[in-house]
Amino acid sequence: MKTEAVPSRGFGAAIAALIARTEGLLASVPQSLPLLALRLALAIPFFKSGLTKWDGFLTLSQGARYLFEQEFKLHIFGNEIAYPFPLAMATAAGIGELILPVLLILGLATRFAALGLLLMTAIIQLTIPDGWANFHLPWAAMALALIVFGGGKIAIDPLVMPRRK
Repeated sequence: MKTEAVPSRGFGAAIAALIARTEGLLASVPQSLPLLALRLALAIPFFKSGLTKWDGFLTLSQGARYLFEQEFKLHIFGNEIAYPFPLAMATAAGIGELILPVLLILGLATRFAALGLLLMTAIIQLTIPDGWANFHLPWAAMALALIVFGGGKIAIDPLVMPRRK
């Protein structure tokens, strides 16, 4: 009696097939889900910070006034430079930190909102240079991804903006 050899795939081939199947499953996640997560992850810390800058409607908190007038300095070329027009800067920061995150969460003007937060991140980096690794770099990376890819399909942008070809 002759026995036929059954081709054996081997352990390495089974692992490779499992990895390929898992990679295919991961690649099938809709792009809109991570874009929504990026929008939320970037919006939340800015919105929370914006809430601390106000004591009422367009009334800057004493803490925000003090920080921008006394504490915050721009670190440029080894020099510490006081903020120009500190109350105007505090007001602009407070407004930006409330409006831009709301736009991001809604997915409305996503690229412009992300650009605004990227510019704010750059100014924050100049103000607090030691925060780059824990905060500023991730914020900048999230903002850049949203500028490049937009807000995705789970957003208002696709409903109000004409589709680019």
